[in-house]
Amino acid sequence: MEWKQLADNLFPAGHTISETDHFLSGSAEVDGHTIAVIGTTNHAPIGIEIALAQAQAVLNVVREHPQRAILLLVDTQGQRLRHRDEMLGINSYMAHLGKCIELARRSGHKVVALVYDQALSGGFITSGMMADACYALPESTIRVMGLPAMARITKVPLERLTELAKDNPVFAPGPDNYLRMGGIEAIWEGDLATRLADALRDPNCIDQRAALGLARGGRKLSQAVVEAVRSGTHVRPA
Repeated sequence: MEWKQLADNLFPAGHTISETDHFLSGSAEVDGHTIAVIGTTNHAPIGIEIALAQAQAVLNVVREHPQRAILLLVDTQGQRLRHRDEMLGINSYMAHLGKCIELARRSGHKVVALVYDQALSGGFITSGMMADACYALPESTIRVMGLPAMARITKVPLERLTELAKDNPVFAPGPDNYLRMGGIEAIWEGDLATRLADALRDPNCIDQRAALGLARGGRKLSQAVVEAVRSGTHVRPA
């Protein structure tokens, strides 16, 4: 979905979102409250400039609008694959963005993310996956790596990976599989404005992804590992 159409559906009461070089920022009215909107569009590759722009926008909200909720709109092809960005330490810039989102959370800002088009690899991890809860539209695309690329890297035949993807959501792209793994809280359909208002009203800020993945059958050991680390015990394979 094109971002302007999405904004009209999410914010019938109005918004001030603007785009600059695939970077989205502004504010919007939701359920009688003003929220901050930060994101990307046009399958933006996350290079150092856009990572810094997002981080600066988050810090501005923390500094100028205490406890204002933040909505992250996600549409990215992942980390920008350029020698320049790698030499400048793109990993550190993306980590900085993640830390800024965590600072906002610890400062009392509700942070919600919505994958409305495409979400790949590191560009998704340091934005959508850093939110209190991440949601997706049914037509969105979410994956760590495409199966053909995964086959080249792992040397596992594409046919075998395709077969594994039928039963194992770790190998398969798409919001339904990330829902099973707990990475996505829910897939939004119908009245998007109501879905957003409900998500912002949810007081829960505890990371439930491992528990959701276990309950939905998409990640069967993650919660056990979390509990073992907390208790200092060993994990026994299922």
